Amino acid sequence: MLKILFLINHAGKAGTEKYVRNLIEYYHNKRAICLFAYNEGGLLAEQMEEEGIKSFRFDMHHPFDLAAARKLAKICKAEGIDIIHTQYPRENYIAVLARLFGSPAEVVYTCHLTLIPGPAWTLTNSVITRFNKKIIAVCNYSKEILIKAGVNGDKITVIFNGVVPAEGEPVRSKAIRGELGIGEDTFVITTLARYQEEKGLEFLVNSMAELKRRSKRKFCCLIVGDGALYEDIKQKIAEEGLGEEVLQLGFRRDTDSILAGSDVFVNSAKSNEALSFAILEGMEHGLPIIATDIGGNPDIVNEKTGVGILVPYNNPEKMADAVIKLMEDNDFYKECSQNSLKAVREVFNLEKLMDVTFEQYK
Repeated sequence: MLKILFLINHAGKAGTEKYVRNLIEYYHNKRAICLFAYNEGGLLAEQMEEEGIKSFRFDMHHPFDLAAARKLAKICKAEGIDIIHTQYPRENYIAVLARLFGSPAEVVYTCHLTLIPGPAWTLTNSVITRFNKKIIAVCNYSKEILIKAGVNGDKITVIFNGVVPAEGEPVRSKAIRGELGIGEDTFVITTLARYQEEKGLEFLVNSMAELKRRSKRKFCCLIVGDGALYEDIKQKIAEEGLGEEVLQLGFRRDTDSILAGSDVFVNSAKSNEALSFAILEGMEHGLPIIATDIGGNPDIVNEKTGVGILVPYNNPEKMADAVIKLMEDNDFYKECSQNSLKAVREVFNLEKLMDVTFEQYK
């Protein structure tokens, strides 16, 4: 049975951490023995400990941290690791450099980024990634970026993120509406996002202000998440007079219940959006999708999938148009809803994608 060490710098609670956890849950003691290593602790590290996954913590100060590479090589030799699966350039470089210190493990790298690197990164990528056995891109745009960053395109396989399709029709719930005092006729727009500039939450608030000026129907936008810009967005909501229309729920563990009580899922990302788990979770609940036309979003929302509407970033009028379309066109709404469920079953089915990923290990 293969021994796979999953390596990540920050073991927090974002989409990449969900990706790692999915892999470990599907493979551990079934197809492989899974181990885990990280630098900065967080929710994922806590989950690995709770689930009994053998874990290691060591400092990874920068991509060329030779002390970290030496430590990693020691772990790999002691544990008989066959594959190191890395998630970002820092830990990927360290895993490749560990071979200088006798690590026996081949290195698989998944690219979750859609940032265009500068000349220095392009040069080092062209050298370091020669020693990666396999490279996975979670969306087509990530593959394009990798090639621009000096990576050999023949090494790259695009494998989307995925979720577990619900059996039958998704369960609807009034729990979140009851908790927040939201009426049954109110159109509920939900986003799951960290409060970071790249998530475009200021644009979302501007769009809700535009929607308030134009919509004939009462609506409520729920922002689920936390982060550094929480207070800035709170102030923006107050300035726009949207205290009743935009509610900040903070970090929640009951996102399934929230999505089950929502009408549409919106992604307002500005940049660095690969293949969003949050969008897929909305689709898992049969929600139509409104998303910005950036990164990996067009891999999800397009004419072939028919799950919703793409809008330009920082165009509140187009975002408001999309919401109104789904509010008022019941047939279009139902079509997008059913297509969301179909796409999750056929294109973004986690079990199928886990099989494809394991083929890369073999």
